[in-house]
Amino acid sequence: MTPHLLTGKRLLITGVATEDSIAFATACRAGAMGAEVVLTAFPRDVGTVRQLVEDTGSPLEVFPLDLTQRSEVDGLTEILRSRFGAFDGALHAVAFAPKDALDGPFVEADPAGIELAFRTSAWSLSNLARLVVALAPAGGASLVGLDFDANGGAWPVYNWMGVCKAALGSTARYLARDLGPRAIRVNLVAAGPLLTRAARGIPRFDALLDAWATTSPLSWSDSDPTPVADAVCFLLSDLARAMTGEVLHVDGGYHAMAAPLHPDR
Repeated sequence: MTPHLLTGKRLLITGVATEDSIAFATACRAGAMGAEVVLTAFPRDVGTVRQLVEDTGSPLEVFPLDLTQRSEVDGLTEILRSRFGAFDGALHAVAFAPKDALDGPFVEADPAGIELAFRTSAWSLSNLARLVVALAPAGGASLVGLDFDANGGAWPVYNWMGVCKAALGSTARYLARDLGPRAIRVNLVAAGPLLTRAARGIPRFDALLDAWATTSPLSWSDSDPTPVADAVCFLLSDLARAMTGEVLHVDGGYHAMAAPLHPDR
C-alpha cells in the first residue's frame, strides 16, 4: 500500500452498507492513503453504517443518499459544497435487482423490476456524475464505478443484472466522452465475485464462485475486497490521470481465459 497516494484528496464513497462491502474497504484504504473520506448510504442503511463507523473507530461522516433520485443528489451536492467545498473523486458502489430479474426464466422477469434494476445499477452512475461535475475542483476529478461481467457473456445466473452491467459500461464510456473536456475521468473496476450483501442476494451465487475456482489463473479470495479497493484508489489517484473510459479487471485473470484451467476442481 502506498501511504501518500491520495494525500490531499477529498473523496465521496457511495453505497456503503456493511463491513464486507467493497465501498467500505475502499473508504478504509483511501483513508490510509491520506484521503479525506465522506460516506453515503441508502437511507434505510444509514443507522447501520454510522454504527459500523463508530465500532471501527473511523472518523467518517455518513450521509443518506438514494442515487435513483435526482432531487437527493442535488440536495446532497449543496450540503457537501457548504460543508466541505470541492471533491476530487467519487466511487459509485450502488446496484440492485429483484430476485426474479437475477434468476429464473429470462423472459418472465417483471418489467417494473427490470426498470428499477436499470435505474439503480446503470442510470445512477450518470446521476452521481452530476454531483462530481458540480463539486470538481479546477484541476478535474475522477469518477469510478464497480462492474462485473465486463466481457458481456451470458451466465447461468445474473440475467437482467448482466444486461444492466453492460449498460453501466456503456454509460461510463459516454460519460467519459462528455466529461473529458472538464478533466473529469470516468472508469470502472470489474471485480471478481465477492461475498458481499449484494452477492448473497444473487440466487445460486455459488455457480459464480465455482467458475472462478476452475478458471482464474491467480488465486481468488471471495472474502477479501481489498485488491478491488486498491484498484479503485489507483483510479482515484493522479497516477491514473490519463485514463478514462477504461475497465480495469481485478478478477484474478478470469476474464482473459478462454476455458477452465482446472476442470476437475
